[in-house]
Amino acid sequence: MDIEEKIIEGAAELFHKYGIRSVSMDDIARHLSVSKKTIYQYYTDKNEVVMLSLKLHMDINKQEYDEAFEGSENALEELAMVSKCMRKDFKDMNPSLLFDMQKYHPKAWQMWLDFKNQYIKDQVLTNLKRGIEEGYYRSEIDPEALARLRVEEVQLAFDERVYPKKEFDFKELQLMFFDHFVHGIVTEKGMELYKKYSQQTLKEEPQG
Repeated sequence: MDIEEKIIEGAAELFHKYGIRSVSMDDIARHLSVSKKTIYQYYTDKNEVVMLSLKLHMDINKQEYDEAFEGSENALEELAMVSKCMRKDFKDMNPSLLFDMQKYHPKAWQMWLDFKNQYIKDQVLTNLKRGIEEGYYRSEIDPEALARLRVEEVQLAFDERVYPKKEFDFKELQLMFFDHFVHGIVTEKGMELYKKYSQQTLKEEPQG
């Protein structure tokens, strides 16, 4: 790994855990055991580091979710694999991440919105249509409407005005939203299979 990649990976790790606003360029330099001057040799300012850190995070998400969609036998296995990715992705994530991005880094925020409203929504929409065809999801649901609802749910959990982090665990909130969403779309046949995949996912999840 070269120094540029090291800087972006290190910054992404800190932003993920502490949020963006509370992490300074000095913090990133200390975390990586390099000088701040070294960081500025490669990157203009914190905005650029935030943008590239977000791009790295989205690229990793895309790879994980694409593998889930390509390697699944049916729509519910897709959801179980996505749930597994979510558990990993939201572990130790600071819910202020999106708020900081929206308020202080508008270009990064727009990048996130494009990712949410295009890639994530399209993946949810494809899954919903597949599930209806397979008989695992209720035929009367509106895939487009529910795909939009689902991506907004993900973003809503980041909003501390609605869900203060002193009162709600961010990871558990996201998983609860996901589980609630699934229960609203599955048929009886789908529910049985979802429970089976969910139990399997929990058994595979590392403890501690």
